[in-house]
Amino acid sequence: MHIVRIGDGSTKPHSADSIGNKAANLARMAALGLPVPPAFVLPVRLCAAIISGDPRAERDLRHGLKDGIAFLEQATGKRFGDRRNPLLVSVRSGAARSMPGMLETVLDVGCTLAAVHGLIRTTGRPRLAWDCRRRFIESYAETVLGRDPAPLNARLTELIAAEQALSDRDLDSEALERLAGEQCALVDDDDDSWLEDAAAQLDSAARAVYRSWVSERAQTYRKLQQLDDLEGTAVTVQAMVFGNGGLSSGAGVAFSRDPSTGLAKPMIDLVLDAQGEDVVSGRRTPDSEQSIARAMPAVAGELSDILKQLEREFVDVQDIEFTIEDGRLWILQTRTAKRTPRAALRIAIDLVHDGLITPKQALQRIDGIDLAALDHTRLADSSDPAIAGIGASGGIAVGRAAFDSASARRLADTGEPVILLRPDTSTADVAGFAVAAGIVTSVGARTAHAALVARQMGRPCIVGCAGMVIDTDADQARLGDATLAAGDWICIDGDSGHIYLGKREIIVSHPDAELAEIEGWRSKGHGHHAAGPAPHHAAGQ
Repeated sequence: MHIVRIGDGSTKPHSADSIGNKAANLARMAALGLPVPPAFVLPVRLCAAIISGDPRAERDLRHGLKDGIAFLEQATGKRFGDRRNPLLVSVRSGAARSMPGMLETVLDVGCTLAAVHGLIRTTGRPRLAWDCRRRFIESYAETVLGRDPAPLNARLTELIAAEQALSDRDLDSEALERLAGEQCALVDDDDDSWLEDAAAQLDSAARAVYRSWVSERAQTYRKLQQLDDLEGTAVTVQAMVFGNGGLSSGAGVAFSRDPSTGLAKPMIDLVLDAQGEDVVSGRRTPDSEQSIARAMPAVAGELSDILKQLEREFVDVQDIEFTIEDGRLWILQTRTAKRTPRAALRIAIDLVHDGLITPKQALQRIDGIDLAALDHTRLADSSDPAIAGIGASGGIAVGRAAFDSASARRLADTGEPVILLRPDTSTADVAGFAVAAGIVTSVGARTAHAALVARQMGRPCIVGCAGMVIDTDADQARLGDATLAAGDWICIDGDSGHIYLGKREIIVSHPDAELAEIEGWRSKGHGHHAAGPAPHHAAGQ
């Protein structure tokens, strides 16, 4: 079986159908000379065969992993699982079409105890090494072993409280070493040899990524997005770079333009001293993009230049994941950004003005957009919000409160609009997203996977609403000084991030200037069937 090597100096293009969109774009960035960690890819065609247990595919998987690790060791000068100069890897998914957050990822693979000591030796940072160890155990236990993450999360919460720390970022190396040991005991089973066997970790992680193709959330997402014709996912194994090495490191997500409004300015979320899942999972509220400019101005400038370069190269708005390791920028992936319908219209017009696409191409990109989704909505009265968060997907939504996906579906079945409110909404809630008129989370970022899905579905979304505390047992939430019960009416503004109790009047307006420009292109014969002007709507409830 042929594996694709990324970072070997090759400029050969690769098909997303064979190695997935994520890996194909990674190879393209490496060919451009961008800072991409070396990687290798196991193809999409192995996915169904591995899931079914085909013996030939099993052999191909073993040989592919062995050859790939040899390439990464040569490219990095490190050795997988070594106690002196260890190589750790991430194991990532990637279908031919983007499925943000629906498939699995395992980070820090190869982090045995020997590798921990090797990391301490090579970096001089015991905290980094033990943080990688505990992160690996958490990720592997949930993703590969299928364990309930609650006991591990509870132990982490208990330790944070016992150490009088604000979060896991404030735990020192001694506390993290104790945590890793206790987590090992919690996941101990009849066969825990994987804990100290880097090759076994890698093999199991790759299989888990392939298996995630048939998970309930992945199948639900493909059905909702009409992606049932996709054949499977590839597996990308990439050398780890560490964003959790201190305040000159971090992990982030950036868009070359605002995917909610379409404005031509980057949107960047960064979590300092973190790894990628801290950002995209939505479990942490990020630092502002000003943090990069203030703390690492050279990195901020390089990131801005790369965003512009990628937008020109891919001729569309890009959504990238990046890591900063000791002040050095690494790009981990790029993909075409999910966007709201009104952002899609604004972006298409601006790309024509920028000379990146033709009017005909712009019309093709917005073909099929729902005219009603292009409306700009605002509240007639926007005074006295109950609470505020971060607007992640624009628009106004009014509905009855629900605090889990099952309740949201039950309410929606009665014909009522629903607002789904969650502590840290994950992509596992995609079925709830599908029936919700709007989404609110207590923590999270504009660039979290859940926010991406909300924009793609055209749902108003507010994240990072720190003043919202949900009591799932009582089926209610505290919004500042107010109490919101399940079924109560609530109104959210995905542009401002404000949340209001009860119903409020909504004023609807059309993007008339943009629609007129689109109609002008159509009248000149550039294309057909694109969004065009429609009668003006009156204000509604």
